Amino acid sequence: MSGFSSEERAAPFTLEYRVFLKNERGQYISPFHDIPIYADKDVFHMVVEVPRWSNAKMEIATKDPLNPIKQDVKKGKLRYVANLFPYKGYIWNYGAIPQTWEDPRHNDEHTGCCGDNDPIDVCEIGSKVCARGEIIRVKVLGILAMIDEGETDWKVIAINVDDPDAANYNDINDVKRLKPGYLEATVDWFRRYKVPDGKPENQFAFDAEFKDKDFAIDIIKSTHDYWRALVTKKTDGKGISCMNTTVFESPFQCDPDAAKAIVEALPPHEPACTIPTDVDKWFHHQKN
Repeated sequence: MSGFSSEERAAPFTLEYRVFLKNERGQYISPFHDIPIYADKDVFHMVVEVPRWSNAKMEIATKDPLNPIKQDVKKGKLRYVANLFPYKGYIWNYGAIPQTWEDPRHNDEHTGCCGDNDPIDVCEIGSKVCARGEIIRVKVLGILAMIDEGETDWKVIAINVDDPDAANYNDINDVKRLKPGYLEATVDWFRRYKVPDGKPENQFAFDAEFKDKDFAIDIIKSTHDYWRALVTKKTDGKGISCMNTTVFESPFQCDPDAAKAIVEALPPHEPACTIPTDVDKWFHHQKN
């Protein structure tokens, strides 16, 4: 058990929906700033934003106080990823490593592009379908360098350390050997997932080759350094909320009561009346 828990506010699949994180004492925290990057030696925390096989594009709200998870919005409408044949929704548990940030002012030496202004993304390849807002511990295996509309958008490949097969996975070559076709499907998915929305295909550095564990960990460490500069105000986040409850050297640190007041000012959780089906989303896409 990680000791972290989550709390929903408002109804899922609405503009008001939020998932807030809490620590082991039940105090509200930021999943971006307050959850430690490391869970153990060579083990990282991962914030699950999107469970495998689901379509709603959920993400850490970097500009909202306490950075809850919310559904992404484009032109006033909630975003869903299309079912790209032959896949259903996201093909891994998808999320982010806390206390990392891809700095939009830093031109990456590997991609020639600046960061995408978000925590670094993770694709978790284990057998369990995780829950939105779940905090899991992952073993990093490799990384893919995606270029999304001119921005660097690293995709870390990892596996839950509690997965029954985790001991068999120690580097990216183990994924190639034990899950043949999965990495190729990952590149294909990321290349095409925006095409149904009228966007061009995404591009990749290194000819879409996955780099190994050591390379991935070096990239993660660099994004942790950029995050440290952000949360200590050595870098201007320009709209990013750095409110936190645990980073002592941060001028944005607040007390738990202030964090609680932010959450309690929002609508309480409501069960979704209807969960959007793939058919609903298909018709919505055709009309718009």
